[in-house]
This record gives sequence, C-alpha cells and structure tokens, in this order.
Amino acid sequence: MAHESVFTLEATPVKFGPGASADAGWELKRLGVRRAMLVTDPRVGGLDAVQRIRRAIEAEGIRLVVYDRAHVEPTVDSVQDAAEFAREHEPDGFISIGGGSSMDTAKVANLIVSHPAPVMAYVNPPIGDGRRPPTPLKPHLAIPTTSGSGSEATTVAVLDIPDLQVKTGISHRYLRTSQAIVDPELTRTCPPEVIASAGLDVVCHAAESFLSKRYDTRPAPERPDDRPPYQGSNPIADVWSAKALEYGGRHLRRAVEDPDDLEARGAMMLAATMAGIGFGSAGVHIPHAIAYPVAGLRHEYEAPGYDSDHPFVPHGHSVIVSAPAAFRFTHEAMPERHHHVAELLTGERLPDAGPDTLPAVLRDLMRDLGAPTGIAAFGYAEDDVPAIVQGALKQQRLLVIAPREPGEQDLHHIVTASMRNW
Repeated sequence: MAHESVFTLEATPVKFGPGASADAGWELKRLGVRRAMLVTDPRVGGLDAVQRIRRAIEAEGIRLVVYDRAHVEPTVDSVQDAAEFAREHEPDGFISIGGGSSMDTAKVANLIVSHPAPVMAYVNPPIGDGRRPPTPLKPHLAIPTTSGSGSEATTVAVLDIPDLQVKTGISHRYLRTSQAIVDPELTRTCPPEVIASAGLDVVCHAAESFLSKRYDTRPAPERPDDRPPYQGSNPIADVWSAKALEYGGRHLRRAVEDPDDLEARGAMMLAATMAGIGFGSAGVHIPHAIAYPVAGLRHEYEAPGYDSDHPFVPHGHSVIVSAPAAFRFTHEAMPERHHHVAELLTGERLPDAGPDTLPAVLRDLMRDLGAPTGIAAFGYAEDDVPAIVQGALKQQRLLVIAPREPGEQDLHHIVTASMRNW
C-alpha cells in the first residue's frame, strides 16, 4: 500500500494588535463586500466595542444586516436558522464577531447560502452525508473576542445535534475564513472562566496536533480531493503547535488572573490562532473525540462565568478533562514528543520524564485555573461511560490520526480514568 508523501498547509491572513478591529470596514471593502451579514451572539452584540466596529464598517459604505442570535455551542437547528436568515437577506459577504460559536455559525451560514442544501448534508460522516462544496464560499472576515477556538484560522465548524445526542462538525478547506482580525482589546470584558476554558482548548488543540500520527503514515489518496483536512503531524504544523504550547504555558494563568493584562491576553489570542493553523493541518484526536459526546449527551451543567440561557459544557472544559488519561494512553507511541510538550508547557527541562509527566503537567494547569475535576463534574456517572464511548467511536475522522489508535476498550479505560482527575 502506497503511503502519503504530500502534506498541505493553508493559513488565513491575520491582522493582529490592540485596536486592529478598527480596520474591519477597510478589510471588508478590500474583499469586495458591499452588503455584509454580521454574525454575533446577544451578549457580544451589545458591547460598545462591537458598536464601534459596526460604525467603522458603515463608514466604508458597506451595508450591514445583523444576525445576533448565534447560539453558544451551536446546534444543527441554530445554524440552520442563521442560514435561512442569510438566504433571506442575500449578503455578498460575512463578518463574525465573538467566540468560536459565532464564527462557526457564520461559516455554516456562508456554506448553505453559497451552496444550498440541508446542514446535515455537509456534516461529517458517518453522522451526516459529508457533501463537499464544489467552489469557494463568499468572503468571511472573522474577529474573535475570546482566545480559544482558533476558528478564525481553521477549516472546521462544530455543532451539536441534540436528537442524536452528539456533537460533530463540518470540515472542508472552503470553510476557512478569508481574513482574521485579532484584537487583544476585545477580550477585556471576557470573564476569567471563559478565558480559562478557551485557553485550555488552545492547549489541547496544540498538544493533540503535535502528538498526532505523522502525515506520511496514512494511505495515499486516490485523488487530491480525497486528502483529509486533518492530515497528521507535519513539519510546518509542528512549528505553529509548539509555539502555541509555549505561549499557553507562559501566559494562560496570567490571562485568567487579570483582564487588563493585554500582553497575556493578546498572547493567548495569538496562541489560539497559531494552534488553529497547526491543528487545521494536523488535526485533533482522542480528547476532542471524547469531548463531543460529553458535551452532547447531557445538557444540565451550568457553566460558571457564561452568560447563557441554556445549560451546556464549555468546549475547552469538555476537552481538557480527558486529556491527561488520553496522553497517558498515547505516550508509548511517541514518548519523546510527549516529553517535549510537557517541557513547552512548563518552560523548563523535565529530566526523567515518563508516561505520567505530561498528564501531571496538565492536571496542575487545570487545578490552577479552577477547571472541572473530571467528566463526573458535568453530571455523568459510571453508568454513562458506555454511551460516552459509543459517541466517541463515531468520531472516526479524529481517532484515526491518534498516534496510538484506540479501540472500544481503550476508550472505556480513558473515559473511566477521566471521571475524576483528582
């Protein structure tokens, strides 16, 4: 069997710096947009900073239609609603302002209005049909207000499907945004709990990407279009992921402690974007595969610090709780790289590292940030483990790039060990 010999890496153009969001109108005009659909959520949409961005856009002669109903942790119905709004108002471009939920909502709305079909037609198989858009989408300018998802730089939109009790996603290179503006000043009003969860998502993105199966161990595709967005670790993705890990270890605690520490919050925004570029090429695996059923099976957890009208598990928390056990499992496949990740996060040499070194580093970070202690904190019991395992098994596009691919019993062990991390 021939193995892959090619990897690809595409990166969203990024404009970074305090006050950079004032350039939003100029960037949309440069992209040829004259009527833009602004996607945000009710809380973010009411911020003074967003009103300033709107005025900057309108000053360039660009008309705006505002969709401020983006659902925190989007569902298939909420993104379908945004798509219907887009079809009604016929924008020629999109701007998303907010966290990953707003950016992902805009991505899906753009996809559906560009190539009309039900949302489930594009959802990754085996849950959806996995249809591929035939041509690029309309221009999309993304302006994150948190420092976690990296959605401004990725090819993925994540959504919850309550009827199936699972989270999944849509993944294609055409979902990547046309331009990102990363402005640290927009995180000043972000609660510490949100910064903590988002930052832990950054750490997981970067670690899973760096610790994924090498791209050249996969079978070669029959056609270029068959090459998956998540290709496995490669030399260029490694550079972005490693730097994101370094920034996360150095700045995340500070970013949570002080909303006015723009150096730390800006560094975490950069880390989110860098991790997005890294995992957008290499991919994520076991912690994210487990996170989707953890977030999708139960909807009763009241997330501290989040202004939401419905219970949900923040994505960063749903991912980090299984990371220590997951990396304990994958350690034997690439021990030197696990050791390197631990040293990047601590910023110091760690002699005599072993299988428990990286898990211990992650648990220390979780405790310092006040993260949930494990899956049980979200309302799950030991009886729920089989359902979580079955939900994770549906995420084969993620599991196949784990450096040590887990079977059902392996996942059962990882989930059980993750019920309580301390």
